[in-house]
Amino acid sequence: MQVYEFEGFPNSARVRIALAEKGLSDKVEFVSVDVTKGEHKKPEFLAKNPAATVPVLELDDGTTIAECSAITEYLDHLDGEPTLTGRTPKERAVVHMMQRWAEAGLLDAVATYFHHATPGLGPDIKGYQCAEWGNHQKERAVAGMRYLDGILSKQPYLAGEDFSVADITAYAGLRFAAAAKVDVPADCANLTAWNERVAARPSIAG
Repeated sequence: MQVYEFEGFPNSARVRIALAEKGLSDKVEFVSVDVTKGEHKKPEFLAKNPAATVPVLELDDGTTIAECSAITEYLDHLDGEPTLTGRTPKERAVVHMMQRWAEAGLLDAVATYFHHATPGLGPDIKGYQCAEWGNHQKERAVAGMRYLDGILSKQPYLAGEDFSVADITAYAGLRFAAAAKVDVPADCANLTAWNERVAARPSIAG
């Protein structure tokens, strides 16, 4: 398998963490796609993913899988344990729900703020910008942090008792927020403690 990525980007980090959690990192060849130089828009990459986004997983038979949720779903089903997407129908539904909430309410909101209300990746990459929309999404990201803090006041992880892809997505979102200077509210003690615990996991700290 090959993973086309730009290391350090939040979505690339999500796939790397999932691979490490599943013990699959040594089964994958990582191929760098330098987004800052526009390599994601070259014809050879667009043939793999017309959406021009990283990461992309390419299987040995040539199948390409884009979108982090699809990639992690595939990786999670290559081996039984640990399970990152849930075991029972209820668990899977809750994990999927919380993963989507962490993605839309935190990670994507921070990304929109970064691309619209800051210099982003520079004038050659950023394209159209709307600062008003970007700053609105910054507020949404902070509201998302407060929502996740409330969830974590009741349980150790976002989907319940077990670490899941929802936690991976939210962790990547917080890391991106820190880089974009979107601070976690001081009263979000549960989210802050969770972030520290997740950062210490071998799949991340190692």
